[in-house]
Amino acid sequence: MTWFEWTAAALTAVSVYLAARENIWNWPTAIVSVAMYIVVYVRAGLYSDAGLQVFFLATSVYGWYQWLYGGEQRSELRVTRASGRVWAWCVVIGIAFWFLDASITSRMKGVAFPYIDAGTTTVSLIAQWMMTRKLLENWVLWILVNVVYVPVLLVKGLYPTAALYTVLLGLAIKGLVDWRLSYARTREVSPHPAPVPT
Repeated sequence: MTWFEWTAAALTAVSVYLAARENIWNWPTAIVSVAMYIVVYVRAGLYSDAGLQVFFLATSVYGWYQWLYGGEQRSELRVTRASGRVWAWCVVIGIAFWFLDASITSRMKGVAFPYIDAGTTTVSLIAQWMMTRKLLENWVLWILVNVVYVPVLLVKGLYPTAALYTVLLGLAIKGLVDWRLSYARTREVSPHPAPVPT
């Protein structure tokens, strides 16, 4: 699995780098890498993360479309901020999903760290959805997730993926900085951007 995992890790790093640059090609590279990671995580007993990759697969297709046509009058989507209402829904749904996921996966044979795994999975789901809508705060959530993922992956012996998530942490920081600049430019052009739909 080592070469397979390294290939998946490299593709993921490329995808996140492209996302930080607001490059539309982050989505097709993501589709390939997450399909590979479904296999990696199932083999490692990280079932919540395997299920997360299925979600990433679907949202990569959705995000691809949204970035191209999700703006006003089917224009290119611009970077915006999440509203208080969006955050409230994310917290409520996130807590419910976290405990539901953990209670199910904790009963599965060979499971590792069910509550931590379910927690990082839940935050990743929210971050991924935010990325499809180009919400700036997605990078804050990815930073938090990556900080937790690295030690878990090291304990499981998934060294290429642990190395990947260390790189992703740096890329998430870069993404936050770059998207803040992009958001500032958008505000200069349009001081009152359209609210983000829930």
